[in-house]
Amino acid sequence: MNQWLAAIIAGIVQAIVAILAKRSERSAEDGARRPELRDRLRERVRRKWSGKTLPVIIVLVVLLALPGCGTRTIYVQSGEPVRLRETIRSAKVWVLDQDGKPVAGVMDLPEGWYCLPVPDDVDPGAAGVSK
Repeated sequence: MNQWLAAIIAGIVQAIVAILAKRSERSAEDGARRPELRDRLRERVRRKWSGKTLPVIIVLVVLLALPGCGTRTIYVQSGEPVRLRETIRSAKVWVLDQDGKPVAGVMDLPEGWYCLPVPDDVDPGAAGVSK
């Protein structure tokens, strides 16, 4: 039984090798030069890509490339303090009045200050902050 199986597999492998050998033979040759075809194709490309098409493509490529230039985004996990790099004008804040009650206010947050989130264990309603 093993001899029959070996003979069948050998026959299949030989057939596959013969097919692959035939397909790998060189079947192409150099073509004749056809200057009229070359000139016609060049003219066709010039007509298609000249005028408004090429400048529009260049502008689109530049516009697509610009967002990646000079902008860097850093993800800060929730709850982490951050330090302000520049002054933020007219920031809406909660401040405490004389009685200790929260009052909505507006102020400038100076460069270098740290901003911290309200901790989860603090009741936002008690501090006058609503989520």
